[in-house]
Amino acid sequence: MKRKITAFLKKLGIWRSLKVRLFLIILLMGLVPAYIIKAGILQNYEARAVDVRQSDVQNQLKIIANHLITYNYLQDTSSEVINAELEQLSNLYSGRVLIINGNLKIIKDTYGISEGKTIISEEVIKCLKGTGMSKYDRNNGFIEITTPITETVTAENQTEGMPEGTELTRGVMLTSVSTDIIMATMDVLNRKALILEIIMVVVVFAIAGVLANVLIRPFDRITKAIMEIGNGHMDGDISVPTYQETEHISNAFNLLHNQMMNMDSSRQDFVANVSHELKTPITSVKVLADSLLAQQDVPAELYREFLEDIAEEIEREDKIINDLLALVKMDKSAAELNITSVNMNELAEIILKRMRPIARKRDIELLLVSTREVTAEIDEVKMSLILTNLIENAIKYNREHGKVTVTLDADHQYFTITVEDTGIGIPEESLNRIYDRFYRVDKSHSREIGGTGLGLAITKNAVQLHRGSIKVESTFGEGTRFLVKIPLTHSLL
Repeated sequence: MKRKITAFLKKLGIWRSLKVRLFLIILLMGLVPAYIIKAGILQNYEARAVDVRQSDVQNQLKIIANHLITYNYLQDTSSEVINAELEQLSNLYSGRVLIINGNLKIIKDTYGISEGKTIISEEVIKCLKGTGMSKYDRNNGFIEITTPITETVTAENQTEGMPEGTELTRGVMLTSVSTDIIMATMDVLNRKALILEIIMVVVVFAIAGVLANVLIRPFDRITKAIMEIGNGHMDGDISVPTYQETEHISNAFNLLHNQMMNMDSSRQDFVANVSHELKTPITSVKVLADSLLAQQDVPAELYREFLEDIAEEIEREDKIINDLLALVKMDKSAAELNITSVNMNELAEIILKRMRPIARKRDIELLLVSTREVTAEIDEVKMSLILTNLIENAIKYNREHGKVTVTLDADHQYFTITVEDTGIGIPEESLNRIYDRFYRVDKSHSREIGGTGLGLAITKNAVQLHRGSIKVESTFGEGTRFLVKIPLTHSLL
């Protein structure tokens, strides 16, 4: 049954509510201690009441036990004084008193039903040996007390074996005392405690409901703020510093929201840049074509000059499209990497050999420094793209008669490629944007230098596909240094 109820509540989703859980925790924290305190108070009262009753009865029994010896009651039970005392004690405590002599014979029973009988019990025998005891029987509602009837040897009665002052046990008083009055008091206390419990349940229930709502309110504010941002009714960051947890959630959401805003802004900038970059060559081609069409009897030399310009613009358009396609491919998952074992020293030599004709036009020296033989598990095409873009940029943004140094090194886990030039450098404010698509540090000379502004974006994506890193250090006017670090084996990716 319990499992069915739990399963039903789970279906309702009630256990997934933090408010419900807080409510139950507060409710239990209020009721469980109250129940424990109530039970403790009642048990303590019961134990204390029984102890007091036992103490009172034992004091009365000791007095009567002395009277029994004084009036020689164990030999003669006709004493009206003793019988009256026994009856009074029996009536006072709603109990029963048995007087037992040393032969275990019952000589007096206040109920009058067991006189003359013999009683054999562990408690009576122990008491005859001088050890009185008491026992509380909660189930049957009585206290049983055994009291030794002792006689002290006087000077007249002393013998060689029993000197004066020796105490002799002559008999036993077996007394049963009712605890009905204690139970009645306990019932009254239980009823009053039950009323208090009901009141406390109502109060704690209300407090738990209020506290659960108050405690959960900051999370509701976060939810409302996120929904408003999602619906476009609210701009900026959310702030709910009520708890550390709400503050952490707010900060995490703000970070995610800012990243998404930046991504959206970057996407818009990218679309705008792509539109601009693609439109510019087309506009130039249209202007050149319109110029030719507007003239009559145009010389062949002018036709050729205009057609060469048109071809250059078309080639530029083609390069932009190819770079965009390469970038789209780079954005796909690393599972598309074509991993092979490649000798990086030979690959670097091949790339430098391709770049040397471009470098000679500006009298730029290309130098490869290999500190060791490096073989790595990489995608050779994408790695060639990384080296080509970095070395080509180092040549384009270098000075006349400058130098480009490519350094190849490795440790037991990674290999590094450093491309360092003696060129114009990158301003500090531009270092964080050089990997943005279509971003150019020197826009005024971008047409002279060439390129699409996508090279470093493609390079960074290719490095990240290899689970590597790329860092840049630059001093404006002195030169730039790129450091690429990539794992040697594909198993580390």
